[in-house]
Amino acid sequence: MDVTFFFDPACPHTWRTSRWLVTVGQARALRIQWRAFSLAILNDGATPPEFAEMMTASSRALRLVEALRAAGRHDDVARFYAELGARSHDVGDPLADKAVTAAVEAAGLGDAAPALDDESWDEAVRESHAQAYASAGPDIGSPVLMVPDAERGVHGPIVTEAPDRDDALLLWDSLLPLVRMPAFHEIKRGRR
Repeated sequence: MDVTFFFDPACPHTWRTSRWLVTVGQARALRIQWRAFSLAILNDGATPPEFAEMMTASSRALRLVEALRAAGRHDDVARFYAELGARSHDVGDPLADKAVTAAVEAAGLGDAAPALDDESWDEAVRESHAQAYASAGPDIGSPVLMVPDAERGVHGPIVTEAPDRDDALLLWDSLLPLVRMPAFHEIKRGRR
């Protein structure tokens, strides 16, 4: 089964959710399609100054994500995102250009690196973001998950930490029927 995971690499909650999905993917033979979701686009460019560097780094990374996706290189996107998250979220640092560049190198994606600064990929990022937003919105953020045989995608799930394998599978097995149920709308609790 294919699942589509729309993500902004700047979001630490999204990072933890992606690690959950990778665990599920390995156990359930899911093919994950990695797509761009832009918090900068979501916030209509109204980025507070303290987040400007992080949003610039995210925008560069999302260009690469969409360039790799267009070439059918989903495994390369997964490897890039894993390296990027290890260099930012796993060590508690906000996303920065330095981490993006290091992740490209560590993932062995030098051939695709020019996409980072190629503004022609911005339209593909906008299209991907629009697809995710139309599927799960309004009032959503990163990540968005789309599964086959579901009328709409969902924002989330948001996890505070990547669950172990058993809990990861339990969450997946519980979420899948809800996502596919047309009447299902939302489950939410306040964050701690």
